[in-house]
Parts: sequence; structure tokens; C-alpha cells
Amino acid sequence: MPVYSLKVNGKTHQVEADSDTPLVWVLRDNLDLTGTKFGCGIAECGVCTVQMGGEAIKSCSVTLAQSQGEEIVTIEGLSDGEKLHPLQEKWIEHQVPQCGWCQPGMLLTADALLRANPDPDAEAIKEGMSEVICRCGTYPRVKKAVADLARKGGRR
Repeated sequence: MPVYSLKVNGKTHQVEADSDTPLVWVLRDNLDLTGTKFGCGIAECGVCTVQMGGEAIKSCSVTLAQSQGEEIVTIEGLSDGEKLHPLQEKWIEHQVPQCGWCQPGMLLTADALLRANPDPDAEAIKEGMSEVICRCGTYPRVKKAVADLARKGGRR
């Protein structure tokens, strides 16, 4: 079996797996980064969203081979050690999470959205955050948290 080199959350890992293994399973099974959730497996729900090259991607539809050489960030890499990311602070302030299943994907999607557009209007937030399905329906709180952070000029 081939060995691949992946840079995840700033650390380089050697992974032995088939080249066509979906990234979500490499993260969860090979690297023990279980914050990345598995949802539909067909890139529709977005709960498996991570960042690759600074963009939000659905890790169920990207293979290990496609991931090699890319900078990957999972929910475990969003905060700075014990210091929460500003989005995580807003999530708490606006009481976004309910069941929590979609939250890693939501947070990484929101971060990528704010990187690409630091001052999104309501429509841009709605469109950008529609990539992740929340079965609890917390969309209004998600939108408020993202808008609040954007108003405060907020990322790190």
C-alpha cells in the first residue's frame, strides 16, 4: 500500500492507505481527527467539510491522492490550542449548536467564507452557509453569528 504525506492542522503526517480512500476516512481512521463527521457520502450535506488550500471542501468527495501536498485544516485545527477561534466564540454567544453534528462543517465553511469575503451581506452569508445542512435548523443563529463577526472585523 502506498504512503502519502499530508499536512493537516500544520503537522505533516505519513499515511498508508489506498490512493482512492476518501479524505474523511483518512482523517477519522488514520489520523484520529474525529471532529470531521461523515454524513451522506455524496458531497450533498457538507458535514464532512474541512479546508484544503484555504477553501471549504467536502472531504467525502476528495481522495487521499488528491489531498497530498495540500494544506488541510480540520475543526481540531481551527482554534489556537485552548484559545477559541473568534467564530467559535460567536457560535457560543449566539447559541448556535444544538445536536452539534454539522458544527465542524459549519464553522470551517464560515471561516472560508469570511476569508474570501470579510464583509459579506446577508445574501452572501445565506448562500455561503447553504453548503452545510443543519438537521436542527439553526440557520438563523448561524447567519447572526457570521454577520456579527464580520461586523466586528473579525477573524484572527
